[in-house]
Amino acid sequence: MDAAILVESLTGNTWKAAELVGAKLQEEGWGITGLSRVRRPDHASIQRADIVLVGTWTHGLFVFGQAPWGIGALSQLPAMQGKRAAVFCTFALNPGKTLDKMTAVISGVGADVIGGLAMNRMKLDRNAEEFAARLVDAVPALQ
Repeated sequence: MDAAILVESLTGNTWKAAELVGAKLQEEGWGITGLSRVRRPDHASIQRADIVLVGTWTHGLFVFGQAPWGIGALSQLPAMQGKRAAVFCTFALNPGKTLDKMTAVISGVGADVIGGLAMNRMKLDRNAEEFAARLVDAVPALQ
């Protein structure tokens, strides 16, 4: 199984989460076709991937108004018809409906979103391990 990872990061937490997830997936025998920024996606890595992981950070006012940062950039991603995708976000206090909003946008570019995970920025190691394990468990069942 090969995954492309697309990330929107401000402080580096979401990028770190993406690297951790990628490393965990590689430990399980997956290949990573590329790790790139949402605003500059590596089109070749997306084409080669069996699944595309899309991550961003959550912005908003403490416990309300949360949304994925760069939602406009997410909607400008290349068409992904026939691709499976999974979404993830990092957050400080509360992710709100960030994953739901991301799922809608990524589905809008044609991907079949199979799930996602909100990752507390203080628990990235544990959350990355959980997300990778969920992906490894879910993907064979979908083939």
